[in-house]
Amino acid sequence: MRPCTGETSLVCEVDKMLSDLIQYPRMPHIYRLLLLSAGASLLLLTGCATGTQVSAVRRDHVSAYKPNNPSAVRVKVSLSRQNVYVMEGDRNLMAAAISVGTASKPTPKGNFNIYSKQEHKRSGSYGFSVQGDRIVPSTGGGAGRYVGYPMGYWCEFAPAYGFHQGFVHPAPHTHGCIRLKGEAAAKFYALVRIGTPVNIATSQPEDETLGPKVQRVDDSRTPDPPASLMISEGAFEKPSGPLLE
Repeated sequence: MRPCTGETSLVCEVDKMLSDLIQYPRMPHIYRLLLLSAGASLLLLTGCATGTQVSAVRRDHVSAYKPNNPSAVRVKVSLSRQNVYVMEGDRNLMAAAISVGTASKPTPKGNFNIYSKQEHKRSGSYGFSVQGDRIVPSTGGGAGRYVGYPMGYWCEFAPAYGFHQGFVHPAPHTHGCIRLKGEAAAKFYALVRIGTPVNIATSQPEDETLGPKVQRVDDSRTPDPPASLMISEGAFEKPSGPLLE
């Protein structure tokens, strides 16, 4: 399985049946579930989570601010803190909790650039097989119509590795991708653009100043949303209200 072009609860996770194959965040309509239940979370990418699940729990608010100079935006990832900091010089635009790769499937360290963005992305490796009234986990092929697991707000920084919406756990839990919960994924997507630099390291200077203020997230016991929702466009519903302040 590829490192992470798709985390999936089927996509870097397909539902809990493929959950061990994929740990996926849940998706925005998840947002609906999220927004309706005051929660939000989604997205898994193919092969990038260890039981990813699209999240549909209470919605954790994350503030995000418009940059004065979009070309000056930088992304810093702290693997030890499982935090992402979006910076414009010394100005913090957004700080949020994330899920990163496990020791056996680590998130790569180094300097990268966002080179691909896709708001409505589905996994090509993990998803569902629609067979009449039945919807079952699938990795493609076989009977039925294949629908990839939703991996919204995908921002790719290395081949098969990207940021995307999904469940966030207290401990490293993905196959290398970086998951953000609910509205945080949509706001991150709005802040970065093609070419935005990304630095991923064990720690970041912001861990001491911004890290203590980041709200921790625990989706480890959050149930997967219905498969009927995950194969629909509803899985890609956007959060309500403006993304950037």
